[in-house]
Amino acid sequence: MQTLVKSVFKYGKGIKLINEAGEEYIDGVSGTFNLSLGYDHPHVVGKLQEQIGNLSHMSSTFTEPYVTEVLDQLLEYAPQGIDSGWMRDITGSTANECAVKIAQKYTGADDVVSVFMSHHGQTQFTTGLSGNAFRRKAFPNASAANHLHVPPPYCYRCHYKLTYPGCGFQCVEAIADHIEYGSSGTAACMIIEPILGNGGNIIPPEGYFRQLRKLCDEHGMLLISDEVQTGIGRTGYMFASELFGMQPDIITLAKGLGGIGIPIAAVLMQSRLNVLEKHEHSFTSGSNLVSLAAAKATMDVVSQPGFLDEVKLKGEILGSLLNELPMKYRCIGDVRGIGLMWGLEIVDEEGAPDVRRANAIIDAAFSDQQLILRGSRYGFGNVVKVRPALIATDDELVEIVERLSSVLAKVG
Repeated sequence: MQTLVKSVFKYGKGIKLINEAGEEYIDGVSGTFNLSLGYDHPHVVGKLQEQIGNLSHMSSTFTEPYVTEVLDQLLEYAPQGIDSGWMRDITGSTANECAVKIAQKYTGADDVVSVFMSHHGQTQFTTGLSGNAFRRKAFPNASAANHLHVPPPYCYRCHYKLTYPGCGFQCVEAIADHIEYGSSGTAACMIIEPILGNGGNIIPPEGYFRQLRKLCDEHGMLLISDEVQTGIGRTGYMFASELFGMQPDIITLAKGLGGIGIPIAAVLMQSRLNVLEKHEHSFTSGSNLVSLAAAKATMDVVSQPGFLDEVKLKGEILGSLLNELPMKYRCIGDVRGIGLMWGLEIVDEEGAPDVRRANAIIDAAFSDQQLILRGSRYGFGNVVKVRPALIATDDELVEIVERLSSVLAKVG
């Protein structure tokens, strides 16, 4: 597991952290992928200061006008058919629980389908939904009977040892068998990240989501798009669901919606699915005014004309630079990403996952190059993630890759 050298940070500026000695570290992963606009975006900071000076919290009974304002902003850019929402969460974990509650109440079914290596949250319920046994082993109640895990669309290491596009989307076709033979017989929904974030930046192949949408319709399941990591511009699109033509019934958001790390979450859905009563899913800090102010200010910035086009261009620059690295360093087996969401798959001499080396790269980046990176699957995975804030400059993208290259020359 990765173990970063401790440093006491005092300030954040742009995509940099400054410690008590005045040393600057480049944050190449946007905190925990939740600093979409960096550490101190002036528009967001100004709106937060204004809101805190006026009123920081009141009962959700009175915040509905503010919630509606933010939801209207989100729904303006949501995929076709997504026209309603729920904002009583501050974390992606409980937003995903909310989405599943909606699916179960609407369909009257129980089971929830998710994929291996997925990450849907930290609560006991979403730990169970997530596709990593090591996260559940200490918590037996997380392994609930209604959690059904299936292989992911991981073409680089296909579970079925097939090759795209001649595979016939076996990773989708097999889900029907899992439902028939491994479920309780009543599947309410499938929840999936458009890009598996913590699982290793896994990007489904073209056509995957069309097949998945068809399967969900055939089995009467709702399709939930977990956009906690991909939403609000990370891929160069407001929603990655739109990029992939996913056609979800429900979308969950968090992380980047808070702009500079303010906790906030949202559940967007087709209006026919707005079935929950307030007492069925509501939290004290859900829809608090500070979070709503952050979300509104973030949307002000991300929705500016040309902003997402700039993210796409930055993504092309970052991708081009990262794709040069495998020609120099044989430890990189695959480079994959979209927008400002990239991952390097680290392998050994035989091409097998090299977890030890991936963590060594992350540790050396921090200690030797003052570059902050993160690994997949909480350090149990072999993918090094590179996800700078959406406001990173071209020069900063170059600097990130140059520092990473210096580390690979030593560790790789």
